[in-house]
Amino acid sequence: MAVVAGADFGTLSVRVTLLDSEKGRLATAAAEYPLHRRRDDPDYATQSHEDQMQALVKATRDVLAQSGVSGEDVIALAIDTTGSSVVVVDEALQPLDEYYLWCDHRAHREAQEITQKAHETGLEAIEWCGGVYSHEWGWAKLLHWLRHASDEKRNRFATALEHCDMVAATLTGVQNPGDLKRSVCAMGHKWMWNPKWGGLPPEEFLVSVDPLLTGVRARIGGEYLTSDHIYGHLTDKWAEEMGLQPGIPIPVGAFDAHWDALGAGCRPGDVVNVVGTSTCIIAMAETAELVPGVCGIVPGSVDPSLTGIEAGLSAVGDIFEAIARRAGMKVKDLAQGLEHYKAGQTGLLRLSWDNGDRTVLVNPELGGVTLGWNLIHTAQDELHAAIEGTAFHTRIILERMAQHSVPVERVINSGGIPQNNTVLNQIYANVLNKPVLVPDGTPTSLGSGIVALAAAGVFPSIAVAQEKLCLPFKSYLPEPKAVAIYEQLYQLYRKVYFALGRRDSGAASLGDVLPELRRIASLSHGI
Repeated sequence: MAVVAGADFGTLSVRVTLLDSEKGRLATAAAEYPLHRRRDDPDYATQSHEDQMQALVKATRDVLAQSGVSGEDVIALAIDTTGSSVVVVDEALQPLDEYYLWCDHRAHREAQEITQKAHETGLEAIEWCGGVYSHEWGWAKLLHWLRHASDEKRNRFATALEHCDMVAATLTGVQNPGDLKRSVCAMGHKWMWNPKWGGLPPEEFLVSVDPLLTGVRARIGGEYLTSDHIYGHLTDKWAEEMGLQPGIPIPVGAFDAHWDALGAGCRPGDVVNVVGTSTCIIAMAETAELVPGVCGIVPGSVDPSLTGIEAGLSAVGDIFEAIARRAGMKVKDLAQGLEHYKAGQTGLLRLSWDNGDRTVLVNPELGGVTLGWNLIHTAQDELHAAIEGTAFHTRIILERMAQHSVPVERVINSGGIPQNNTVLNQIYANVLNKPVLVPDGTPTSLGSGIVALAAAGVFPSIAVAQEKLCLPFKSYLPEPKAVAIYEQLYQLYRKVYFALGRRDSGAASLGDVLPELRRIASLSHGI
């Protein structure tokens, strides 16, 4: 029997789980930290490194107290975080500003310039992130910071770090940039790093985007490692604060969705929808080809022995929260009764662009669109249509992946929302016309615990740890009558999605959309 801790940093809180190699999950505790937004700038989203570290301390002490486990019995700690969440630091690795959180979209102009220059120069890396560099990713955020920081801060700039690497460096006592390690998961998916072309994009390319990037490539240095490597060991200072023993190993970290996929039991042939504030779609394969519009194909980014594929939606739970907030309600209360809704009955078609499009259009300039409103529609109708819309968007992504040889044999809904939303899971099964599997229990931070156990040598590989510790599944099966309705509705969604989602879209006939929505709604009442 061995006990490890897995820490999972989300958008608003960190969860720490204690995992026993024989018994599984022992306890989980969470601690919140503030998200800083500006009403006059909806693209702004930052967080404090200090706030996050103090929340990690609190959650760790709380989970030890809840479980009755002694900190001396915890033999390893693994950490996953959001991403791309970027912090700029000085030579002592002290933050010069707060994290540009994953959902900070200020860098959309920088992302467009990187994309344009990459295609002009024939940069191979751009094809491996779907042909479009995202405003959510590292180079765009760092360039935005360089363009807007004061001269004094720019002069103190030493390097930039992804959140998972910054937390690991802090806990293991790294004090200068030369000793840093970097996550292949983070750098491969968000910074165009790949051993195929010698690591990061070349200096000449970066300088051609903006001379402010001169010399920056050399500063994004360190060892680039998969999560089967040890980042370092917990320092005396942080061990005392967290109530753990000093010297325990901390493996190289990764993004939360990627390890959530491991915790959900992802294996080759599976697609895992990690559904939370947004959705991250994760798949693994022995090999993979280029997939247009899909935001990353990186060897070793999920399971170190396989190629990881990432896609996603920029907002899901956040859309549900916004609908409820405008109605003056909580999502839980607004959702009461949704189980009685039938497929397509609202007559609404709601696209999921409230926070832009991550995949497959990779377009931050889009906004929410709902078609088919009438005078008696309710907020609950919109919520149901929003769930349908996220399912349709997910189908577009899965079809794109399948068209490019990514196997989609099983669909697993993981993350926080599927644990508490049977309506969503059933709608996804009906829209995708596939069984949808949901872990029968709480998979959040289970993946980080699995990686910690492998790092401690308790299991010989992540796959062996998964076999031992992953949860059984509940299954949601497609309902034929609902499938038939959604097939018709999906064709409308797909047409509108591509017609409105690109500046260069050709002429499209949309005159049938509203009448068809009314016709489909009338059909649904016969289900």
